[in-house]
Amino acid sequence: MRHITAADIHGFEKVYRLNFVNGLPGFKSANLVGTAAPDGFPNLAIFSSVIHLGSNPPLLGLVTRPTTVPRHTYQNLKDSGCYTLNHVPTTKLAAAHYTSADFPSGISEFEACGFTAEYHDGFPAPYVAESAVSIGMRFLEEHAISNGTVLVVGTVEHVYLRTAGLRDDGTLDLVSMGTAAISGLDGYHEVAPPVRFGYARPGKPPVAE
Repeated sequence: MRHITAADIHGFEKVYRLNFVNGLPGFKSANLVGTAAPDGFPNLAIFSSVIHLGSNPPLLGLVTRPTTVPRHTYQNLKDSGCYTLNHVPTTKLAAAHYTSADFPSGISEFEACGFTAEYHDGFPAPYVAESAVSIGMRFLEEHAISNGTVLVVGTVEHVYLRTAGLRDDGTLDLVSMGTAAISGLDGYHEVAPPVRFGYARPGKPPVAE
């Protein structure tokens, strides 16, 4: 087994290092983050950094890149206090990745990348009509990270999902809903049906359901 140290990583060529470190967490969620500028102009960007922070209250985290240059998603969600998380459909992988391009502020990624912005129940941030799972988020707090990135914490206010994708026990059937996963910076994956286990207890080895 190869051993790679922090010094080795520091010495990697830039793109090689980006690829290597981004792949270390393994498979990650793929979400399109929808926001709107103060004038209502919609913005859409792909993120692979959404994390679960708690269920009561329901909190999700989102890590944004350093704000040393304009970040439309970050600025919009701070200005409005609202944003949406939308699962990336496996049928729209190229379009989802295209939202990572550096479009100027006057261009909407929804239109440029072939997604449909829709609005529900008076919520000011746009949802992605093509997503099987869409979540309306309210900004709660943020935490600066030492490398200049920002952990944005939000509360879940609305969830819209395909009825058939919600199981009786509250779990989501992401496979049937066609939700994609990400590895590294640009690897998109369809996922196989999961092997599921019940609640783990000492002295009772888990058995696949």
